[in-house]
Order: sequence, then C-alpha cells, then structure tokens
Amino acid sequence: MAVQIKAVRGMHDALPEDTPSWRRLEQSVIAILARYGYEEIRLPVVEKTELFARSIGEETDIVSKEMYTFEDRNGDSLTLRPEGTAGCVRAALEHSLLHNTGQRLWYMGPMFRHERPQQGRTRQFHQIGVEVFGLAGPDIDAEIIIMCARFWKELGIDGLRLEINTLGDPDARNRYRDALVEYFGARTDELDEDSRRRLHSNPLRILDSKNPAMQKVVEAAPAMTGFMDNESTAHFARLQELLQAAGVSFRINPRLVRGLDYYNRTVFEWITDRLGAQGTVCAGGRYDGLVEQFGGKSTPALGFAMGLERLLGLLQDEGAGVAAQPPHAYFINVGDEAVTAVLDLAEDLRNALPGLRLLTHCGGGSLKSQMKKADKSGAELALILAGDELQRQVVSIKPLRGDAAQFEAPWPELAQALGKALGL
Repeated sequence: MAVQIKAVRGMHDALPEDTPSWRRLEQSVIAILARYGYEEIRLPVVEKTELFARSIGEETDIVSKEMYTFEDRNGDSLTLRPEGTAGCVRAALEHSLLHNTGQRLWYMGPMFRHERPQQGRTRQFHQIGVEVFGLAGPDIDAEIIIMCARFWKELGIDGLRLEINTLGDPDARNRYRDALVEYFGARTDELDEDSRRRLHSNPLRILDSKNPAMQKVVEAAPAMTGFMDNESTAHFARLQELLQAAGVSFRINPRLVRGLDYYNRTVFEWITDRLGAQGTVCAGGRYDGLVEQFGGKSTPALGFAMGLERLLGLLQDEGAGVAAQPPHAYFINVGDEAVTAVLDLAEDLRNALPGLRLLTHCGGGSLKSQMKKADKSGAELALILAGDELQRQVVSIKPLRGDAAQFEAPWPELAQALGKALGL
C-alpha cells in the first residue's frame, strides 16, 4: 500500500474556500499601493546565502537557526528567502534603479523560516513588502505609516495599535549595544538560554524577549534615549508631530528594536492581541546603511512588510472573510450532439456577458444526475439542452432558487435572456 505524502510541516495549502479572502486582501492592498505611487517588483524566491548573512546579520536567529539553506549542483550556497528587503536592495542595485531619488517599490510572495509552527506562524508564510529608496526625511516615514492605517481602515480591521521607536544612527546604536552588554552581562543568572546566547552577538534582541520571567530585568535595562544622537532625536520628534497631525495614534515603545541588524532610526510595528503570542501583523523601519553595505552609494531607505496569514486571521475573526462565489449558471447537456452545441454556446455566452460565471457540465450522465449536480453547485440557473431542445435550437432556463417558472430562449437570444434573468 502506497504511503500518503502530506504537505511539509508548517507549509499549508490555501484551499478554494479560502482563496477568495486571500484575493480580496491582496487586491485591496495592491490598489491602495497604486494610489500612493508604488510600483511592483517581482523578486526570486532563491538568493545567494551571502545576501542574507551580510544584511540580516550572521548572529541573528534568522540566519543562524531559521533559514532553509542548501548547496546547488554548482556548489553555490543558496537560501530560500526569509524576508524580502535584502533581495529588493540587491535587485535595485543590480538593475540601476537607484539613480532617481524617491523610488517606491512593492513585492508580494512567500518567505521561508524554519520556526516552530503555531498560530500566526508558519514555515512558509506570505508577505506584501514595501521599500522606499532615496528619501531621508521623516515625512516619508510618516506617509508609509499613514498608508498602513489606510490599509486597516479599508480592509475593516479594527483594534490594531501602532508602536514606534528610534534606534539612532549606527554610532548611537553601537554605544547602546555596549551598554546593554555591560548591563545584561552583570545579570547572566537572570537571563534565559536564548538571551545568554544573544548577549554578545545581538543584545538588542534581549529587549524583545517574551519570557515573563525576564520582564523585570528587561524593564530595568538602559533605554536608547540616553544614547541618541541629535539628528535622530529631531527626526523622531518630527515623525511624532506628523503622525499626530494626521490623527494616527501611537505609543512609543523604547524596547522595540526589530530583529534584523540593518535597521536604524525609525522602527515601528502594528500589533494585535487577537493572535496569541504572534501579535505583530506589520512591521518595518529605516535601513539607511544597507545599500552602501551592498556596494552602492549611500542611500537613505526604509520599508515594511505585512504578514498575509495574520491579516487573514484577523479578517476571519471579524467575519470579514470572502466566501467563494458559486456559478451564475450550470449548463446541462444530454447526448453527444448536445455536448458539441453546448461548448459552442457557452463560449458565445462568455463573450457576450463578461461577468458571467458559467459552469459547463462535463462527463456525461442522465438529465436527473446533471440536475442534482447543478443544484449542488449553488448556481442560480440551470441551462438545459436535452431532448427536442437541440432540434428546436432552444435552451431551457430553469431557476434553481425560488419559485420562478422555467422558460425557453432561442439560441440567438440566449445571451440577452440570461443577462436579463441574472441582472448582468
């Protein structure tokens, strides 16, 4: 007996009952991005491992523990992308997209991380990412956050809260890092295993610990504000003014650091309490040094990514999911000659009524069995070509919902009759 092959753990199928909600979410976000002047870029799913090691940071959890990395037939080390920013920067440099200032890009697709699957966290997950290059001021920081607020409003998602912070310039961040190493290094007995491992490699991530037993020592840690440079302080103050003027509520979270090494200055997260521990649905910030780190000219940059699975979970929680649409009509045919005629008539109907969802029966069977399938399909109408209808060149139109009477339409008038019956 053959062994049934199932999906890889943490990688899930999107079934037909779910894909309408996926499509609605994607199309709604893409439409808003177009209104703000963003253009789509499509990026490879596989990149050279070096790309992520250099950008995300070799000591981060993503690079050290979570990436799907393999050697190809040429001996090159390749990785399934765990995030989109590094690949977008690589593409922008490779194809000379950064010569003009103010480049606004978006992308969409699967990302891969070998994490423990749980609610809101899968090993293949999907993101829509946004990246902006060449704009240094706090006004673009404010605009992308305001744009996120529009996403939630137009999608009908309530209850998300915005948290913001600033990480300063690289020198400020390094000074803060040293202070954290000194502070936590004197309290290693209070740290869990993950935090002790991060102490010298990525101490800022200790501030993001979700371990309740560590909250006291984390809350007493030095704050970034004491190490901030003047320009970053002014940038952050202006961002707050712009968000307040736009009516976007926020909370300053001095422990918000983000998990990737490339961030500087502004960082932000949109958070919910309705998805358990995985409450961040959208996050991002500035990465002004990353383009230069990849060999390009110094280029201010920022971006964010939103997790589609988590947003879908919120939509479904609020009853805002989209049901699959049944066909408008189910075309029944009995006999070989009827099959030939129906395939031709169905194409004529699709040409004449562009919005028509028409399911043509295939596979033969009696009139009775086909009527059962028509009813089960959820269609409003059954179109019937059987018996003497073929000789008379008419189609019977039978309503399947309600008490309306069955009627006939000659083939040349079928599209008009069907459109009238369905309101198309």
